[in-house]
Amino acid sequence: MNYEQALKYIHGISWRGSRLGLSRTIELLEYMNNPQNKLKFIHIAGTNGKGSVSAMLASVLKEAGYKTGLYTSPYIVRFNERMQIDGVNISDDELAEITEYVSQYADKMLDPPTEFELITAVAFEYFKRNDCDIVVLETGMGGELDSTNVISTPEIAVITTIGYDHTRELGSTMELIAKAKAGIIKKNSNVVFYGENNDALKVIQKKCNARNATLKVPDFNKIKLISHTIEKLLFDFEQYKNVEISLVGEYQLKNAALVIKIVNELQNKGWKIDESAVYRGMFFAKWPARFEVLLKSPLFIFDGGHNPQGIESTIQSFQLHFPNKKAIFLIGIMADKNIENMLELIVPYAKEIITVTPDNPRSLPADKLKERIMKYDITVNDALSVADGVKNVIVNSKNDDVILAIGSLYMYREVSEAIKNEK
Repeated sequence: MNYEQALKYIHGISWRGSRLGLSRTIELLEYMNNPQNKLKFIHIAGTNGKGSVSAMLASVLKEAGYKTGLYTSPYIVRFNERMQIDGVNISDDELAEITEYVSQYADKMLDPPTEFELITAVAFEYFKRNDCDIVVLETGMGGELDSTNVISTPEIAVITTIGYDHTRELGSTMELIAKAKAGIIKKNSNVVFYGENNDALKVIQKKCNARNATLKVPDFNKIKLISHTIEKLLFDFEQYKNVEISLVGEYQLKNAALVIKIVNELQNKGWKIDESAVYRGMFFAKWPARFEVLLKSPLFIFDGGHNPQGIESTIQSFQLHFPNKKAIFLIGIMADKNIENMLELIVPYAKEIITVTPDNPRSLPADKLKERIMKYDITVNDALSVADGVKNVIVNSKNDDVILAIGSLYMYREVSEAIKNEK
């Protein structure tokens, strides 16, 4: 099996769909002699912020000298991004080799694994073969029935922000969504929760009490923003002074504080992470598509906010960096999202809107999105393609305009490639 064959196998029709439950993953991993049992994990669930928190935490652990695996989803540009060691993506050859190894077991299962379950098994085998000291493991969706939840008690269970997303699968109330996320909490574990959600906190605290788990929540009032530009944020949090990060979304301040709280808990458990590793890890951490500047003239920013909570965070970042200004928005959204609530947040800060159709079967077509926006008192046009939308917005913008692409991570690759073609 070569790389192309491996990707074809992973994305094959027999794996399609999302079916919550652990039985298939457990069966597959048992065939593989349970590689996950030879690893240590930091397990991360949540609605928003999982990727950024995972990236910063993995960077800190790497700087502390630990061989650090990182498992995330979805990928932004290339599939290999989903599993990394010390910031380096899995190679094409190793992905092909391990996929072929896993396929021999998956093919004989009467109830075959889903795509995500298969990828999770490949990742566990990859991290095991490379003797990772620690793996930062991001859930795909939910927590309790997510295939990553086959692991035993992690070093730390982390729950980032919780909001309304994937309600069809996880439930329509905050309590049900929080219950699904809290499913990663295991007996006698250490838990760190983002907080700022009392309904979710009650559910998580109840689960911690039932599992004899300790719960820590960072005090964001201790964050002091010192300075900000579109290249970096400088802040203090607790004992750390003048922490510098290049993830410049306003919401990254709280994500970074959450990471520091996780580090404190790891230190309490005996992990050797000195302050210099925290500073270096934060400084070097990169995570694409999160209030990322793709072009400076005109200023073109991409943010992957794709639900109301994510959009609200993006707008707060826009207000921080560009007070009293309106942006030209390039918007593409999945049809199953809470579109009306997202538009209500965007429109007050829009000078003009261009709608596009991201490269995903779940996407709402650009003309249909335009129809939904036309009820607002705002100029709106639909583009024939993402590339066409990028070209038009760059050509027609003024030097002092801010262009903000938002709504779906699935259009990042097309947007970034179109910008390169326009340079």
